[in-house]
Amino acid sequence: MKRKVLGTFGVLLAGAALLAGCGKSGSTDSNSGAKDAKKFPEATATGVAKKGGSITIGEESDTPVKGVFLNEVSDSQYDSDFMAFGNEALFATDDQYKINDKGAATFKMDRKAKTVTIEVKKGVKWSDGKQVTAKDVEYSYEIIANKASQSSRYTSSLADIVGLEEYHEGKSKKISGIEMPDGENGRKVVLHFKEMKPGMTQSGNGFFWEYAAPYHYLKDVPFSKLQSSDKVRKNPLFFGAYKLSKLVRGQSATWVRNPYYYRGQAKLDKITISVISPNSASQAIKSKKFDVIDVVNSQWKEVKGTKGYNFVAQIPLEYSYMGFKVGKWDKKTGSVKMNKNSKMSNRYLRQAMGYAMNVDEVDQHYTQGLSFRVKTLVPEAFGDFYDKSLKGFPLNIKKANALLDKAGYKKKKGETYRRDPNGKKLTIHLAAMSGTSNQEAIVQNYIQQWKKVGLHVTLTSGRLIEFNSFYDKVQNDDPSVDVFMAAWSLSSEPTQDDLYGAKAPYNFTRFATSENTKLLKEMGGAKAFNHSYRVQKFHEWQQYMQKEAFVIPLNNAYKITSVNNKLINYSTKPSKLATLWYETGFKK
Repeated sequence: MKRKVLGTFGVLLAGAALLAGCGKSGSTDSNSGAKDAKKFPEATATGVAKKGGSITIGEESDTPVKGVFLNEVSDSQYDSDFMAFGNEALFATDDQYKINDKGAATFKMDRKAKTVTIEVKKGVKWSDGKQVTAKDVEYSYEIIANKASQSSRYTSSLADIVGLEEYHEGKSKKISGIEMPDGENGRKVVLHFKEMKPGMTQSGNGFFWEYAAPYHYLKDVPFSKLQSSDKVRKNPLFFGAYKLSKLVRGQSATWVRNPYYYRGQAKLDKITISVISPNSASQAIKSKKFDVIDVVNSQWKEVKGTKGYNFVAQIPLEYSYMGFKVGKWDKKTGSVKMNKNSKMSNRYLRQAMGYAMNVDEVDQHYTQGLSFRVKTLVPEAFGDFYDKSLKGFPLNIKKANALLDKAGYKKKKGETYRRDPNGKKLTIHLAAMSGTSNQEAIVQNYIQQWKKVGLHVTLTSGRLIEFNSFYDKVQNDDPSVDVFMAAWSLSSEPTQDDLYGAKAPYNFTRFATSENTKLLKEMGGAKAFNHSYRVQKFHEWQQYMQKEAFVIPLNNAYKITSVNNKLINYSTKPSKLATLWYETGFKK
């Protein structure tokens, strides 16, 4: 539920909130929430905060937080939120996510030499006082690329680093394309690439990793044990403004100042983040239980007049979507193996399910305009790359029926549901996450919509599935899942390889066509340094994805955060991400 601007982390698996909100608005003005959100700033007042004080933060989730506190092997939004206070990236950015030299490391790209040089600043130290070294930067790549760690961060994009693929395949014990000119204990790393890519100067591009991992601390932990190690689960090291002081596994984390932080001492003495049920969020805001907590959009009407808070708002880089399983992940090859005979392999069936959904109606009914249907897989925030000509899948029952008829999904006389083109009974199993109190009603509404066009859709496991179990089924291609509803928090560069490439673990639908591979290559190839060419290829890809409908975008939502009005320097601006928790504090 709780989401932040997360350009540097790349893709994160998000919870169910984006499926449309969570409670009947009862408002005569269906867009009143959106009108309010547009008025809110991206930041609270700024100034010099006083030193001292403690704050509490609410993390809205109906499931315990998994608690994997190592970027290279974690991909949960909830984990990211829990470790945000110490988990600083190597680079800072401007408000357009362009990497600058204001963070923990400097960045230099040389197109001719096909290199990126990263130099960690002197005095950037882990929370145990050790300097962050070149080996710490290189070690991150070892964790990601070593098969034993089972990291979902290894992708074809990262494999463009010379030697990374050979290391991944066990053909080499070292990554030949990662050079440490001053040795492992130096601070400089030179990455050698097979090909330079447009977007490399943008954070979140996916072609190089933007974090470091404490080699001196983790080197004795086998890669296969990293995810379960106490050094990752209970006592992680970070080089950000705060260090972990106390953890109640799955429920809360308390952070205190990192005495070795390279920028100086953070303003607050202590930050505690705790899980709270989304259904209790409005009451928590009204009773001022937390200093910082997101508003559940459907509860906006209940909390909008609450005194003692400043509200900040943004449209995050994220969307919810419906995916169709059309294959499996092949662990041997580290790539997608598409099954052209799978239940959901018919393009017209997929399109029909999209056109049968009343997403606009659901958004208006439940969230007063704070949630809205998205039309393509490239968010509007990406400017030119967004193809505004596409309409997505607005409700069109007539079109859905026509597509199913065309594809040979027919009903037998006296039957409610259509059969497949071979005349066999068709049942489609849908996996959807649990969330807030109205999540069940929203999903059941869609099931009824599909019934209107003669499709028999039932819930996988017969019920909504909690976050961790849901992604376990989806990532492991559980045969009980034909279709699933999920959500992404996206990286801040529009490259799509890490989500939809043939070698991307996050390609959960498991589709891999020659046309998709060709378009992805063109979108990121040498010719794409020409902006207009790259824009054209992005548009072609969005049109192709609309036609094939392997993934149907559903919606995004305004994110409104309640911030204690005594706090200053809280901001959602990308340029403030690196210093957010260093600068946030109480007014003098």
